Amino acid sequence: MVRCLIKGIAGCLLMGLGTLQLQAQEKFIDKNGIIIFEASEDVFEEVKAINRTVTTIYDSESNKIAALALVVGFQFKNSLMQEHFNENYAESETYPKAMFKGQLQDFDFDGLGSEVTDVNLKGILTFHGKDKEITATVQMQRINDMLQMIGSFVVTPSDFDIKIPKIVRNKIAKEVQVKIDFKLSKK
Repeated sequence: MVRCLIKGIAGCLLMGLGTLQLQAQEKFIDKNGIIIFEASEDVFEEVKAINRTVTTIYDSESNKIAALALVVGFQFKNSLMQEHFNENYAESETYPKAMFKGQLQDFDFDGLGSEVTDVNLKGILTFHGKDKEITATVQMQRINDMLQMIGSFVVTPSDFDIKIPKIVRNKIAKEVQVKIDFKLSKK
């Protein structure tokens, strides 16, 4: 069942890339990508979650990239915090997926080697039914037929129309740090 779900996610991502042609291009995929988000305040309990089941597809000809995460896949240390996140903030039954569609800017895939290279990434992050334009610098390197992409960016709950109740407002950071770690293999 999980394999069917992953195949469905990968198919959804390929369709989501829209104008990509599927003939002789090099595609790279990661079905176990990692997204970590943290919205912790120093004196309060850690507000941090990790999702290790993110599907990411990169097309080397167009430099387009898409990533899809099931919202319920974000795991917290505290199960009650995870429940509140899914029910009250992310509303994961109504908005089950988080998706990013974008492009690596001014990137020469053929010139990428084992040296870590800074690359500009621009695209749209969709979460909680809202779109947010994201620009970030990611670090990339190619090791044989594998691409590694590591980076981070900042969002806010208000970017996605997420209301934080007054009673916990001081316990959750106003800016959410989002980190990505993708290891994409040639498809």
